[in-house]
Amino acid sequence: MSTTARDDGAGHNGGAAGEIVLVGHADLTPRTLELVERELRRRLEERCARGAAMVRCGAGAPLAFGRAARASGRRLIVVIPTDNGVPAMPPRRDRMAAGELLNLADQARLLAYDPNHRGSCVGADERMVASSGLLLAVWDGSPSNGRDATAHLVTYARARGIPVEIVWPAGAEREAVPAVPAVPATRERAVPATSRHGARR
Repeated sequence: MSTTARDDGAGHNGGAAGEIVLVGHADLTPRTLELVERELRRRLEERCARGAAMVRCGAGAPLAFGRAARASGRRLIVVIPTDNGVPAMPPRRDRMAAGELLNLADQARLLAYDPNHRGSCVGADERMVASSGLLLAVWDGSPSNGRDATAHLVTYARARGIPVEIVWPAGAEREAVPAVPAVPATRERAVPATSRHGARR
């Protein structure tokens, strides 16, 4: 892996850099991750342009993209979070994947964001998308919500004229979100009115 580069927030020329950035749902099933990895590898192998693949470190789709990039012979840039200029510890759920991604990477790029804060992660993804030449979105077409910003990032890229390719292979699924049980309505018991002396009327 080459010397770490720092992103100072100034941004890059997306058209010139031609980097291929990946975003996507974080709740893909294990079988779907296999399907997505194969599809990403196929698309990377078929593209004539040799722009590097770039992804923010994490488990799930980012790791599938890193493996696909390595298998296709494409250069891989992994974006890692920093805190006051020092690499920050990824969330526990992402640590093993982050380690594998760094082993696969040709370059690590430092970017200031908080990996434990959703808004900060979305901001980091926006900066990556803004610098890209192509966005690959592992997206089922659903709108963004409080847990997932994939739809927002697709809209963000299209609004800036950045090409977007949707990756959602046949048979792809997301993990089921446990339903919140409804709280049954309770009927309030009537409280008998009392006089100011406490006796019933």
